[in-house]
Amino acid sequence: MASTLDRRRLLTGAVLGGTASLVGATALGPLAPEAAGVTRTQAIEPGSPDPNFVEGRITGVDGHILRATSSDGSFHRIQLTTGTSVWKLRPTTMDRIEVGDGMYARGVRMPDGALAAESIWVNIVNLTVHISSIGRNVMHVDHHGSKIVAHVVPGTSAAVYNGTPAVSDLSMLLVGGHAQIIGAWHPDTNEIDIATVYAAA
Repeated sequence: MASTLDRRRLLTGAVLGGTASLVGATALGPLAPEAAGVTRTQAIEPGSPDPNFVEGRITGVDGHILRATSSDGSFHRIQLTTGTSVWKLRPTTMDRIEVGDGMYARGVRMPDGALAAESIWVNIVNLTVHISSIGRNVMHVDHHGSKIVAHVVPGTSAAVYNGTPAVSDLSMLLVGGHAQIIGAWHPDTNEIDIATVYAAA
Protein backbone atom coordinates (compact mmCIF):
# COMPACT_ATOMS: atom_id res chain seq x y z
CA MET A 1 0.00 0.00 0.00
CA ALA A 2 1.25 3.50 -0.79
CA SER A 3 2.77 5.43 2.06
CA THR A 4 0.61 7.72 4.15
CA LEU A 5 0.45 11.29 2.85
CA ASP A 6 2.17 13.89 4.97
CA ARG A 7 -0.53 15.85 6.84
CA ARG A 8 1.09 19.25 6.38
CA ARG A 9 1.72 18.61 2.70
CA LEU A 10 -1.87 17.50 2.15
CA LEU A 11 -3.52 20.29 4.11
CA THR A 12 -1.19 23.05 2.95
CA GLY A 13 0.09 22.06 -0.47
CA ALA A 14 -2.73 20.08 -2.01
CA VAL A 15 -5.85 21.32 -0.32
CA LEU A 16 -7.68 24.00 -2.25
CA GLY A 17 -5.21 23.86 -5.09
CA GLY A 18 -2.33 25.04 -2.91
CA THR A 19 -3.90 28.31 -1.84
CA ALA A 20 -4.93 29.30 1.65
CA SER A 21 -7.71 31.64 0.57
CA LEU A 22 -11.38 30.81 0.83
CA VAL A 23 -14.46 32.52 -0.45
CA GLY A 24 -16.33 34.48 2.19
CA ALA A 25 -19.28 32.13 2.10
CA THR A 26 -22.03 32.57 4.64
CA ALA A 27 -24.74 30.26 5.86
CA LEU A 28 -26.91 31.75 3.13
CA GLY A 29 -24.13 31.65 0.54
CA PRO A 30 -22.46 28.84 -1.40
CA LEU A 31 -21.26 25.79 0.48
CA ALA A 32 -20.42 23.79 -2.65
CA PRO A 33 -16.84 22.57 -2.36
CA GLU A 34 -15.97 24.46 -5.54
CA ALA A 35 -16.69 27.68 -3.66
CA ALA A 36 -13.88 26.94 -1.22
CA GLY A 37 -11.20 27.71 -3.79
CA VAL A 38 -12.55 31.05 -4.98
CA THR A 39 -10.37 34.05 -4.23
CA ARG A 40 -11.86 36.51 -1.75
CA THR A 41 -12.83 39.95 -2.95
CA GLN A 42 -12.15 41.63 0.41
CA ALA A 43 -8.66 43.17 0.45
CA ILE A 44 -6.15 41.88 3.00
CA GLU A 45 -2.77 43.50 3.50
CA PRO A 46 -0.20 41.45 1.51
CA GLY A 47 1.63 39.05 3.79
CA SER A 48 -0.91 39.44 6.58
CA PRO A 49 -2.99 36.50 7.81
CA ASP A 50 -6.72 36.65 7.21
CA PRO A 51 -8.24 37.14 10.69
CA ASN A 52 -11.52 35.59 9.57
CA PHE A 53 -10.03 32.33 8.30
CA VAL A 54 -8.66 29.28 10.14
CA GLU A 55 -7.09 26.10 8.76
CA GLY A 56 -5.81 23.16 10.71
CA ARG A 57 -6.43 19.88 12.43
CA ILE A 58 -9.24 19.46 14.94
CA THR A 59 -7.86 18.49 18.35
CA GLY A 60 -11.03 18.74 20.41
CA VAL A 61 -14.80 18.98 20.12
CA ASP A 62 -16.62 20.43 23.12
CA GLY A 63 -20.28 20.92 22.29
CA HIS A 64 -20.35 23.68 19.68
CA ILE A 65 -16.70 24.64 20.20
CA LEU A 66 -13.95 23.13 18.03
CA ARG A 67 -10.33 23.36 19.08
CA ALA A 68 -7.82 23.23 16.24
CA THR A 69 -4.09 23.48 15.63
CA SER A 70 -3.01 25.17 12.39
CA SER A 71 -0.12 23.97 10.24
CA ASP A 72 1.97 26.84 11.66
CA GLY A 73 1.42 25.52 15.20
CA SER A 74 -1.05 28.19 16.32
CA PHE A 75 -4.13 27.22 18.35
CA HIS A 76 -7.70 28.25 17.56
CA ARG A 77 -11.23 28.00 18.90
CA ILE A 78 -14.04 27.80 16.36
CA GLN A 79 -17.62 28.47 17.54
CA LEU A 80 -20.30 26.62 15.58
CA THR A 81 -23.85 27.96 15.53
CA THR A 82 -27.17 26.80 14.12
CA GLY A 83 -26.33 28.95 11.09
CA THR A 84 -22.90 27.38 10.42
CA SER A 85 -22.73 25.60 7.05
CA VAL A 86 -20.76 22.34 7.21
CA TRP A 87 -19.32 20.41 4.25
CA LYS A 88 -17.80 16.94 4.68
CA LEU A 89 -17.95 15.30 1.24
CA ARG A 90 -21.45 16.76 1.02
CA PRO A 91 -23.41 19.41 2.97
CA THR A 92 -23.95 17.89 6.39
CA THR A 93 -24.36 18.64 10.09
CA MET A 94 -21.86 19.54 12.77
CA ASP A 95 -22.20 16.17 14.51
CA ARG A 96 -20.18 14.66 11.63
CA ILE A 97 -17.09 16.63 12.68
CA GLU A 98 -14.53 14.52 14.55
CA VAL A 99 -11.22 14.93 16.36
CA GLY A 100 -8.44 14.38 13.82
CA ASP A 101 -10.33 15.91 10.92
CA GLY A 102 -8.65 18.60 8.87
CA MET A 103 -10.68 21.73 8.31
CA TYR A 104 -10.93 25.16 6.77
CA ALA A 105 -13.30 27.63 8.41
CA ARG A 106 -14.42 31.14 7.55
CA GLY A 107 -16.39 33.41 9.82
CA VAL A 108 -16.15 36.43 12.09
CA ARG A 109 -13.75 36.98 14.98
CA MET A 110 -15.41 37.38 18.37
CA PRO A 111 -14.07 39.67 21.14
CA ASP A 112 -12.70 36.62 23.01
CA GLY A 113 -10.65 35.60 19.94
CA ALA A 114 -12.84 32.67 18.88
CA LEU A 115 -13.90 32.41 15.23
CA ALA A 116 -17.70 32.30 14.89
CA ALA A 117 -17.85 30.07 11.82
CA GLU A 118 -20.16 30.87 8.94
CA SER A 119 -18.85 27.99 6.83
CA ILE A 120 -16.54 25.06 7.51
CA TRP A 121 -15.10 22.57 5.02
CA VAL A 122 -13.96 19.33 6.68
CA ASN A 123 -11.16 17.22 5.14
CA ILE A 124 -11.61 18.97 1.79
CA VAL A 125 -8.99 18.34 -0.89
CA ASN A 126 -8.67 19.80 -4.38
CA LEU A 127 -6.16 17.73 -6.31
CA THR A 128 -4.85 17.67 -9.87
CA VAL A 129 -4.12 14.02 -10.65
CA HIS A 130 -3.03 11.51 -13.26
CA ILE A 131 -5.33 8.46 -13.34
CA SER A 132 -3.24 5.29 -12.94
CA SER A 133 -5.98 2.66 -12.81
CA ILE A 134 -9.73 2.34 -12.41
CA GLY A 135 -11.54 -0.43 -10.55
CA ARG A 136 -15.00 -0.98 -9.16
CA ASN A 137 -15.84 2.16 -7.17
CA VAL A 138 -12.16 3.09 -6.87
CA MET A 139 -9.48 4.96 -8.82
CA HIS A 140 -5.75 4.93 -8.20
CA VAL A 141 -4.28 8.32 -8.99
CA ASP A 142 -0.96 10.13 -8.77
CA HIS A 143 -0.75 13.64 -7.32
CA HIS A 144 2.75 15.10 -7.81
CA GLY A 145 4.35 11.75 -6.95
CA SER A 146 1.96 10.80 -4.14
CA LYS A 147 -0.11 7.69 -4.79
CA ILE A 148 -3.72 8.22 -3.75
CA VAL A 149 -6.68 5.84 -3.58
CA ALA A 150 -9.83 7.72 -4.63
CA HIS A 151 -13.09 6.04 -3.66
CA VAL A 152 -16.28 6.51 -5.68
CA VAL A 153 -19.20 7.02 -3.26
CA PRO A 154 -22.43 5.83 -4.92
CA GLY A 155 -25.11 8.48 -4.79
CA THR A 156 -22.58 11.23 -4.05
CA SER A 157 -19.62 11.13 -6.46
CA ALA A 158 -20.12 12.92 -9.76
CA ALA A 159 -18.13 13.79 -12.87
CA VAL A 160 -17.99 16.92 -14.99
CA TYR A 161 -16.78 16.36 -18.56
CA ASN A 162 -15.61 19.36 -20.61
CA GLY A 163 -17.60 21.77 -18.44
CA THR A 164 -20.95 20.01 -18.86
CA PRO A 165 -23.33 19.62 -15.89
CA ALA A 166 -22.25 17.06 -13.27
CA VAL A 167 -23.44 13.49 -13.82
CA SER A 168 -23.19 10.35 -11.70
CA ASP A 169 -21.68 8.38 -14.62
CA LEU A 170 -17.90 8.17 -14.13
CA SER A 171 -17.42 5.62 -16.92
CA MET A 172 -15.88 8.15 -19.33
CA LEU A 173 -12.85 8.69 -17.10
CA LEU A 174 -9.78 7.22 -18.77
CA VAL A 175 -6.67 5.52 -17.42
CA GLY A 176 -3.75 7.73 -18.33
CA GLY A 177 -5.91 10.83 -18.30
CA HIS A 178 -5.61 13.90 -16.13
CA ALA A 179 -8.34 15.19 -13.87
CA GLN A 180 -9.09 17.50 -10.97
CA ILE A 181 -10.72 15.88 -7.95
CA ILE A 182 -12.56 17.66 -5.18
CA GLY A 183 -13.14 15.28 -2.33
CA ALA A 184 -12.77 14.46 1.34
CA TRP A 185 -9.55 13.09 2.82
CA HIS A 186 -9.52 10.07 5.14
CA PRO A 187 -7.25 11.55 7.84
CA ASP A 188 -3.79 9.99 8.22
CA THR A 189 -4.16 7.87 5.08
CA ASN A 190 -3.52 8.20 1.36
CA GLU A 191 -7.25 7.76 0.65
CA ILE A 192 -9.99 10.19 -0.31
CA ASP A 193 -13.69 10.01 -1.16
CA ILE A 194 -14.65 11.67 -4.42
CA ALA A 195 -17.17 14.50 -4.46
CA THR A 196 -16.58 15.72 -8.02
CA VAL A 197 -14.12 14.78 -10.77
CA TYR A 198 -13.46 17.31 -13.54
CA ALA A 199 -12.09 15.74 -16.72
CA ALA A 200 -12.07 15.94 -20.48
CA ALA A 201 -14.26 13.25 -22.04
